[in-house]
Amino acid sequence: MRLILLGPPGAGKGTQAQRLVEKYGIPQLSTGDMLRAAVAAGTGVGQRAKAVMDAGGLVSDEIVNQIVSERIDQPDCARGFILDGYPRTVPQAKALTAMLNEKAMQLDAVVELKVDETALLQRIEKRAAETAAAGNGVRADDNPDAFKKRLVEYREKTAPLSDHYHQTGELKTVDGMAPMDEVTGAIERAIAAA
Repeated sequence: MRLILLGPPGAGKGTQAQRLVEKYGIPQLSTGDMLRAAVAAGTGVGQRAKAVMDAGGLVSDEIVNQIVSERIDQPDCARGFILDGYPRTVPQAKALTAMLNEKAMQLDAVVELKVDETALLQRIEKRAAETAAAGNGVRADDNPDAFKKRLVEYREKTAPLSDHYHQTGELKTVDGMAPMDEVTGAIERAIAAA
């Protein structure tokens, strides 16, 4: 099974991906993890990525696409994978389709977790307040101002993927505001229907 999970920050993609990893025995591929692994391994593309990151730049689509391509060639991806955080843009989505075609592969499903952004923000604010009240440090991800910026970036760059995959007929949507087990069940039904 080859799957992309879409949705804004805080939608529960990571939680749902872990459940799918456990059920299907396929890896969750996060671009951040893949970049760090390529840099740590000192691969050619990893060295190029490190040079860009050390200079304070953003890693180009070309480098990210190559890292993803090399990662899905690894033996643990033979039965499939879950892409988390990639593609982030329509050009990356088109590059992914071309990459998979070259490897005689295709996506089984693109599942979007639809959520209410206002409710997400309230959830983040509540979690930050509870963490602070307990005397613990608030994670950078749980800072409401940082979260708002991430939502804006998501809307501008990543949300257009919904339209792209809707047009290709690959998009399945799931109510990401439902209880966790219901979301998992809906994702599994969407995968089975694909």
